[in-house]
Amino acid sequence: MRMGVGAMSRLHHCVLQVKGLYLLTVTETKLLVDTSRGETLKINFDVTFPSIPCTLLSLDAMDIMGEQHFDITYISKKRINVHGDVIEVRRDGIGAPKIEKPLQRHGGRLEHGEAYCGSCYGAEMSDDDCCNSCEQVREAYRKKGWSLTNVDLIDQISHRINRLAFGDYFPGVGTFGSMKHQNGIHQYFLKVVPTKYTDIRGHTVSSNQYSVTEHYKKSESGHFDPPGVFFFYDFSPIKVTFKEEHSSFLHFMTNICAVFGGIFTIAGIIDSFVYHGQRAIKKKAEIGKYR
Repeated sequence: MRMGVGAMSRLHHCVLQVKGLYLLTVTETKLLVDTSRGETLKINFDVTFPSIPCTLLSLDAMDIMGEQHFDITYISKKRINVHGDVIEVRRDGIGAPKIEKPLQRHGGRLEHGEAYCGSCYGAEMSDDDCCNSCEQVREAYRKKGWSLTNVDLIDQISHRINRLAFGDYFPGVGTFGSMKHQNGIHQYFLKVVPTKYTDIRGHTVSSNQYSVTEHYKKSESGHFDPPGVFFFYDFSPIKVTFKEEHSSFLHFMTNICAVFGGIFTIAGIIDSFVYHGQRAIKKKAEIGKYR
């Protein structure tokens, strides 16, 4: 009786384990040749430049043949303060107060037809002085009699890439970017891998994963190397597919039968061993060896 209770307890435990494995989600990974090359790709990005006015930011796109694309749409710029919080956009209209040029240098609103007035970094002779290039900043410092050193430490091009996705946003894509307080050329070389992800409910996301290699080139005095952030991307010919699924019901029933068969087989072996052992002891006792 004790053997039967132990076998049933072990059987119940094994059945629960098999049921847990059946309900467990398994991700199947496959590598396929990508046949979707040539389709139009939507690139989503969110980049923060904390130290440069919005009016100086522009986006240029060029394909592998060197052809420039000017019909880029759905690009928006939002002003932020020193804490990184978005400044609400005000509509232009009659009676809207004009922001004077000293405030305009820090991202203030421009009037219609008014040119941008950049900062001279403290070397302005008056509020009407503007420095929209490095040469103008150097000239303003020369007029002041100041020495201009460590120009590479001006943190105009420091940035943070909040999100970057080739297609729909894919789970696991994180934040990267450079917040170095240096002027120079920031290059990101991306290897893009087409990816298809299907969850357990059958919902499919077709997107792209990528790996990133960063390279930074410091701006040198006397060389015309305009600072900027550059992305160079190349697509892999291999497509990765991820599919979440459960084990088949037939596999589940096969495991259940294997558990039942294994438990009863082991229980039968133990029962037979105990039974024959008891009979051998009883026979020896009957012939007087254990008197």
